[in-house]
Amino acid sequence: MQLRDLRQYAVARGWTLVGEYVDTGWSGKNAERPELRRCIADAKARKFDAIAVWKLDRWGRTVQQLVNDIIDFDCAGIRFIAITQGIDTDSSNPVSRLLLHLMAAFAEFERAVINERVVAGVRNAQAKGTRSGKPIGRPKRVFNRGQVLEMRQAGLSLSQISAATGLPKTTIRRVG
Repeated sequence: MQLRDLRQYAVARGWTLVGEYVDTGWSGKNAERPELRRCIADAKARKFDAIAVWKLDRWGRTVQQLVNDIIDFDCAGIRFIAITQGIDTDSSNPVSRLLLHLMAAFAEFERAVINERVVAGVRNAQAKGTRSGKPIGRPKRVFNRGQVLEMRQAGLSLSQISAATGLPKTTIRRVG
C-alpha cells in the first residue's frame, strides 16, 4: 500500500523514480537498516533530488536520527517529503519544517510508549508464571552457528539458509 501511494505521488508530479529502498523485516528503531544506509549513501552521492516516505515513522523512530539525516539532506540539496503528513523540507516551507520536528517527536514518544507497554506485559506474564505448561518467552534455538556463518560466507541468501536450516531469517541475520 505504501509503495503504491509513493509511486502515485511521484507520477502525479512527473518525477522519475530513481529507486525504492525497502527494509523488509527490520524495525524502524534500527538506524542501521541496510536499505536505509543505501538510501543515505545514494543521497550523499546526489543520485536524486528528493526522498519521499509514506510517514515519518517509516524513516526512523528518533528525533535525533531524523534531524541529523535532514541536515545531511539539506547540505546535499535534497528534499525530504512525508506524503501522508504534508511534510516537505523545501526551504520555502518553514511551517512544514516545524511540523516535521513535531511529528518526529510524536513518533519517538509513540515508540517509547509501545516499548513501555511491552515491558509491562512481559513482567505481568512472568509474574503469572506459565500457561498450559508452556514457558513464557521465545523458545531457545539450538543450531550450528558455524554452519550458518559458512552458508552466509558462501553467498547464500537469508531465505536459502532459512529453508536449509529451519531457522527464522531474524536469527540468521543476528548470527552474522
